[in-house]
Amino acid sequence: MADKAQVELIQQGSSSWKSWKRQHPKVKIDLSDANLSNLNLQGINLGKANLSAANLSSAKLQGAKLTGANLRSANLTGTLLSRADLNGADLSGANLSTARLNSATLGGTNFSGADLSGVDFRIARMFATNFRGANLSGCKIYGVSVWDVALDETTIQSNLVITNDDQPTITVDNLEVAQFIYLLINNQKLRSVIDTISSKVVLILGRFTPERKVILEAIRDGLRKFNYIPVLFDFEKPTHRDFVETVSTIAHLSKFVVADFTDAKIVLEEVPHIVRNIAVPVKPLLLESSGREPVTLINLRRNQRSLLDTYFYKDLADLIASLEEVVIKPSEALAKHLITDHTWTADGATSFNTANNDAGSGSV
Repeated sequence: MADKAQVELIQQGSSSWKSWKRQHPKVKIDLSDANLSNLNLQGINLGKANLSAANLSSAKLQGAKLTGANLRSANLTGTLLSRADLNGADLSGANLSTARLNSATLGGTNFSGADLSGVDFRIARMFATNFRGANLSGCKIYGVSVWDVALDETTIQSNLVITNDDQPTITVDNLEVAQFIYLLINNQKLRSVIDTISSKVVLILGRFTPERKVILEAIRDGLRKFNYIPVLFDFEKPTHRDFVETVSTIAHLSKFVVADFTDAKIVLEEVPHIVRNIAVPVKPLLLESSGREPVTLINLRRNQRSLLDTYFYKDLADLIASLEEVVIKPSEALAKHLITDHTWTADGATSFNTANNDAGSGSV
């Protein structure tokens, strides 16, 4: 239950509260279920206060200190929280519809299950903020700083406005990519960097045993001579979810992928994922003396045109001498076909226009 004396005191306004708080800095604040709507509480210190289920609708809390405060299930509709410090505050299940949190600090703030529809988050700082299950529809997020926020499939992220009021309205449906989309639209240099990455990055996959490392590093050095940006992946690391996603992310950005299957069981697990889900050429390599081509590749190539023929190299010298003819040229040629010739099915898999069969299923 709320402390009635504290409720009466705060209802007198911020001046009275600030004076009392200076004299009683260690007193626990309990304003739970209190009606504090429409009050002017600018700059007030409510750090670690219990405000659960309190009614703060349309209150003025600009610049207020609410660090670590308990605001679970509170009513903050239309509340002014500009420049407020909400680090570590718990607003789970709260209603903040149309509230203003522009320039607020939201480090570790818990908004899980909260109604944040129409909230003005412009220039707010969000880091390790919990938005799981929250409704972020229609929020203004121009200039937000977003780092390590928690979102899940129940979080509603529709119609997020990434532009300022004096700019044409542009909306996105994902908080984490909002900054990137805005920069992409407004920054010619960033677009140039992305174009460079997509035309120059080559992902190299293989196993980092001492013998194989020499081969992979030689491929990397060889690609550099042709002005590519090689990214070398060590498959001695465990194939946990984050690792697989990282490989896929780089494959999405790559012009083509070079995969050495010599003594590389993990590569056999990752390449099928890339080939089935990403329209990027994959050039398999295999040391001639190591044996036959893996059955996985043979079967995969029958249905996936992005997988080129395997090149069997005799030794390192043979591979590097043949790099341009057997790796670069076929991969570049197939990349052109994939750009113009592929469509995407509803489940994200790649399908191709069968009328264009000149690329074949192997080298072109």
